[in-house]
Amino acid sequence: MSRKVAVVTGAARGLGAAICRALVDDGYQVAALDLTASAETHDGILTIECDVSDEVAVNAAINSVEQQLGMPSVLVNNAGILAPGRIDDTSLEVWNRTLAVNLTSAFLLSKRVLPGMRTAGYGRIINVGSSAGKNGGFSTGGAYAASKAAMMCLAKSIATAERSNGITSNAVAPSMIETDMMGALPSKAMLDRVPVGRMGTPAEVANVVRFLASEGAAYVNGEVIDVDGGLFID
Repeated sequence: MSRKVAVVTGAARGLGAAICRALVDDGYQVAALDLTASAETHDGILTIECDVSDEVAVNAAINSVEQQLGMPSVLVNNAGILAPGRIDDTSLEVWNRTLAVNLTSAFLLSKRVLPGMRTAGYGRIINVGSSAGKNGGFSTGGAYAASKAAMMCLAKSIATAERSNGITSNAVAPSMIETDMMGALPSKAMLDRVPVGRMGTPAEVANVVRFLASEGAAYVNGEVIDVDGGLFID
């Protein structure tokens, strides 16, 4: 297995696109999975259309990666959708779809790539969670917060299960990052709570992911790393 093959989900824009660029810059061959082909092109990226909440589609996508690039050594579970609103205003359909895209996708992708990583004795799994998964969020909604909390716990569970197999599993918890999902700019009162005094950029999240994907992060395992300018200190 080449240690330079990475799979990134939710890769068409925002955090996913930034993560793809960072990994390509680090010498990885990257498979970018998304519902639609990426609007951004970059040498070294293989774009694959995939509904990451569907097991058949996930297995087909990873089969394609293995045939074209080789066995993945890095998996970044970044795909996610937002479901704002109070719990009592959230339909079961929205709840199930949010968990399917945000959480079940991470389960399906991890399940598919772990046997190969285990055989090779090397692997990096990184789940892109959210500060909402730690504090419940402010306006992101219960479905989103619950899915991200579970996603970050899944990373810890994999870290425990694979601790003797050369595989590390970690998560990042971004907050207030300049992406389309963030939508309207936060209020001045909200920004004033951030010690660094500004929103973060997708590249700043990608830099943390690229470290966790590296061999230099071999001694970091089962961690959730905040990328929030000091907004939440725990």
